[in-house]
Amino acid sequence: MATAYRRTAVPRDFPFPMRSILIVLDSLGIGAMPDADRYGDWGADTLGHVFAQTPELALPSLFSMGLGEVLAGGRREIEGVRASYGRMRTASPGKDSTTGHWEMAGVIVKQPFTIPEKLPPQLVEAIEAEAKVQFLSRDGRIEDQRDLWREHAATGSPMLSVAPGESAFEILAHEGIMPRRRLYEISRVARRHADGHRIARVIAQPLTGTAGAYTSGPGRHEYPVVPPRTVLNAISEAGLQVEGIGKVSELFARSGVTHAHPAKTNKEAMEEIERVWERIHDGLVFANLADFDRLGHARDVAGYARALAEFDAWLGGFLPKVGRDDLMIITADHGNDPAFRGSDHTREEVPLLVHYDGMTGPLGTRETLADVAATLAGFLAPKEGWRTGNAFLQFRTAKSRLRR
Repeated sequence: MATAYRRTAVPRDFPFPMRSILIVLDSLGIGAMPDADRYGDWGADTLGHVFAQTPELALPSLFSMGLGEVLAGGRREIEGVRASYGRMRTASPGKDSTTGHWEMAGVIVKQPFTIPEKLPPQLVEAIEAEAKVQFLSRDGRIEDQRDLWREHAATGSPMLSVAPGESAFEILAHEGIMPRRRLYEISRVARRHADGHRIARVIAQPLTGTAGAYTSGPGRHEYPVVPPRTVLNAISEAGLQVEGIGKVSELFARSGVTHAHPAKTNKEAMEEIERVWERIHDGLVFANLADFDRLGHARDVAGYARALAEFDAWLGGFLPKVGRDDLMIITADHGNDPAFRGSDHTREEVPLLVHYDGMTGPLGTRETLADVAATLAGFLAPKEGWRTGNAFLQFRTAKSRLRR
């Protein structure tokens, strides 16, 4: 088990800014966890297989933070690593985004969320009875999309669709056929019934376009399960900002998130990070980059490699904006190996790259993603701390910072 570094409390009335940023590269696994065979994932290695199939891929910014040091086989191509680095394992059962993000925020779930291949009839019937509606594609599996769209146009009945690899399902309706307020009403009913089936997210998705070519329209809204108290609550209750970028606020049902910044793509998320980072003085920027996960589900190795190269180029320009006293953590929530069988997430270890105060060197293999929560609490909410997980860095006292 990895050694936990001692934490030194920093008083909250200390006059220097305390900025931190946690960037989740959604699905960037770096090799199967020891229990991966229980999930049918032995042999999965998201980043390793992307490198194997795209040998021209270069990630100088991530390697400068130690990524090469933690990969299987050790691709040590960068001299003078400038960050701390390690690997992390998920202590919770499961391999979905909600589980991974909750654990990073200090909550280890005991029972996995359900990742439905199809929706249980009793769940659908309960929603229909209370919401007084009848669904198309009642099990959530859509085989012939165009025929279903035509039936929706003819009947006005909303559609159900399970989200691949996630503990989630969508309720879809064209905005010209069903008003959004009615779609949201049905989705709120669905949220209540989904709790009993341990499904983490219900998504209301309005559609636009013609009957033969619908597209996702504006007004998408998530109804997630509310987490227990997380380190996000501890940070925001200490009077600090928690800025959620991408799907972060949705995964936490806004609990502990002071401001939400939607971002559908990596590009939008990176642009939002830049904007928020310029104006935040105290608190946490928590960002999810979701394109990696979508490309993993699509089993698009080349697209995954391009997305990594684009992020790495952006990171090279962003790193100079991260000060010596700022805390930056880059990690992932699970794997989604685009070269693996099927189209599901994969149970993998994830990278841990940490920029703070010029510290460098190995952080070992952490036994839980909750070590991130313990570290954030030590940096931003030291009076409370966090009981789950072990911090992986020691922070300076206020007196030592003043001497600098």
